[in-house]
Amino acid sequence: MTEPRIAATADVDPSAKIGPGTQIWHLAQVREQAVLGEECVLGRGAYVGPGVRVGDRVKLQNYALVYEPAVLEDGVFVGPAAVLTNDVYPRSTDAGGGLKRDGDWTAEGVVVRAGASIGARAVVVAGRTIGRHALVAAGAVVTRDVPDFALVAGVPARRVGWVGRAGVTLRQDEGGGWRCPETGETYTEHDGRLSGPR
Repeated sequence: MTEPRIAATADVDPSAKIGPGTQIWHLAQVREQAVLGEECVLGRGAYVGPGVRVGDRVKLQNYALVYEPAVLEDGVFVGPAAVLTNDVYPRSTDAGGGLKRDGDWTAEGVVVRAGASIGARAVVVAGRTIGRHALVAAGAVVTRDVPDFALVAGVPARRVGWVGRAGVTLRQDEGGGWRCPETGETYTEHDGRLSGPR
């Protein structure tokens, strides 16, 4: 494995842990105690908050913002200018008018499970979980948890289909199951959840 490649103009805190083969590009910022796995790519202007945990082979495209205490598992993709928020009740000041500081509010991180993708300019509200291999469409606003393999779109985001591990929309077969046209893998739906592949 090669050493991490960090652009001279990137801002990486000395306490952050950066895995082998990871590339951090121009103007990206990685805050204190963040952990990035192996072979990740952080595009121009991407932001990783304090203590955020990022798995292996994760891509954060240009200007993606990942606020603490988010967890991104292996193989996650976060599109350009997507935002993973962390404050359910955002306010600059408290009820008395004083500026809020650390300890005046509770950060709730987003969890993105292995292989999931979040499209460009999508927003994921604090505390939500994006399931394994799910796909959040560009511009969507995710206000509730997304099941494994779900394709969600809109404001607020709603399930509009299913996707397989290849990210391709699944097609329903004659027996009521679901099949990936790219890999041939099959999936079973039960009570609004998809299981597989087989």
